[in-house]
Amino acid sequence: MIGKSGIRIIYGDKPKQMVKELLEVIKPEEEIDKDALIGIKPNLVVAKPSSSGATTSPEIVAGLIEYLKAKGRNKIVIMEGSWVGDRTSEAFKVCGYEDLSEKYQVPLIDLQKDKFKTFAIDDLQINICDSVTKVEYLINIPVLKGHCQTNITCALKNMKGCIPNSEKRRFHTMGLHKPIAYLNKLVKQNLIIVDGLNGDLNFEEGGNPIQMNRIIAGKDPVLIDTYAAHLLGFNVNEVPYIGMAEGIGVGTTDLENADIVELNKDNGLRKLTPSRRVQQLSWHIVEDSACSACYGSLIYALERLDVKGILRNLEEKLYIGQGYKQKQYDGIGIGLCTSGFAKCVKGCPPKARDIVDYLESLL
Repeated sequence: MIGKSGIRIIYGDKPKQMVKELLEVIKPEEEIDKDALIGIKPNLVVAKPSSSGATTSPEIVAGLIEYLKAKGRNKIVIMEGSWVGDRTSEAFKVCGYEDLSEKYQVPLIDLQKDKFKTFAIDDLQINICDSVTKVEYLINIPVLKGHCQTNITCALKNMKGCIPNSEKRRFHTMGLHKPIAYLNKLVKQNLIIVDGLNGDLNFEEGGNPIQMNRIIAGKDPVLIDTYAAHLLGFNVNEVPYIGMAEGIGVGTTDLENADIVELNKDNGLRKLTPSRRVQQLSWHIVEDSACSACYGSLIYALERLDVKGILRNLEEKLYIGQGYKQKQYDGIGIGLCTSGFAKCVKGCPPKARDIVDYLESLL
């Protein structure tokens, strides 16, 4: 089992196999009693397939269920409450979870229809669905993606699906950040498995999926979200609920002392057809056999620079891909394969935050 400061990453384009390999390293069954009720909380915010960049891949959940059952952990439920404008029952159907439930005999719990209780913490009162409080081991499976109000959504914000619709509306009137932080003080995540396969560029409801070919696992939602923010090109202070959660003891933002291990390197294929927005950003890129994780980091970085209003100052093309290994150029290279370039952002793959910082220094 990994410790609280551990993060494990696996790359590829076969989610079911990837998550099993990841779990064999983490061995969560070592801390789960055989009779414990295990709750799986995906992100099914809307009724759209995971290829949209909005929702958790059912293949990841299938791999998780198969792994748990193979280890004799059979008391499993899948819980979710979609956003106020959508029905969870429709999301279960469209996103492939009805089929999962039938195949593996795992019940689906619609938290929009669940009863709830009120919990007090400091000066806040928060309503939490009853089914969530009955779970003995909670596995959170968020999607790594952008968000129109909070910049990113990952482990911490995905817990918002554990509250009734009326509470979701109230969270928005409270500015989202503080109640999200305090909700995570009340609801403990035992394991986080992040779907980083193809989260949306900047919108939680999908439409601009960016293929990143990765699954990330850890136990500290604050640490996971700190890592996620950097992957998408943000500093922690640009996602206020992360610092707030750290301040009340939910976890730590200390990535420097984190135990981060990549189990492999990305060699998966790029399968998604780029959206119009991704095509616009890719005008700045000259690619030769780039891995999806590296290319995805660059797209996120270019989006961040555009939002800041400085991408227009970039007059040079950016070179990326395995085709540039051991070659020397005067241009700007992205990733370890372009180490021979006069200017280069190293990393395999680099984080979008590192790319943003480097390009900002040139612009």
